[in-house]
Amino acid sequence: MKLRTSDNVLVIKGRDRGKQGSITRVFLDKRKVIVEGVNVAVRHTKATGTVRQGGIIRKEMPMHTANVMLICTHCNRPTRVGSRRLADGTKARVCTRQGCREVIE
Repeated sequence: MKLRTSDNVLVIKGRDRGKQGSITRVFLDKRKVIVEGVNVAVRHTKATGTVRQGGIIRKEMPMHTANVMLICTHCNRPTRVGSRRLADGTKARVCTRQGCREVIE
C-alpha cells in the first residue's frame, strides 16, 4: 500500500467527498485507513462502571484506500502515487502529475 500515517489525503468517494485530512491509522491487512475528521459515526453508549462515561460518542471509522487520494506536498494537488529508485538505491514515492513528478517525502 502506498499510503502512510500522517499523509495528507483527499476523500474522492462517499458522503465526505471533497474533505481533506491526515491519516491517523493504517490497516494494511484490510486495506483501510482512518482519516482525521472524516467518516465520523455517532454511537450512543451506556456507561460501563467507572471505566467509561456514557453518552453520545463521535468516532472516526475506517474507509477503504480506494476512496482517498494522496495530496502531493509540492504541487498541493491530489495525485496517484508511483515509485522510483533514487541514486542511492532506495525506493521513493513519486507524484505522477504531468508537471510535477517530484519525490514525495
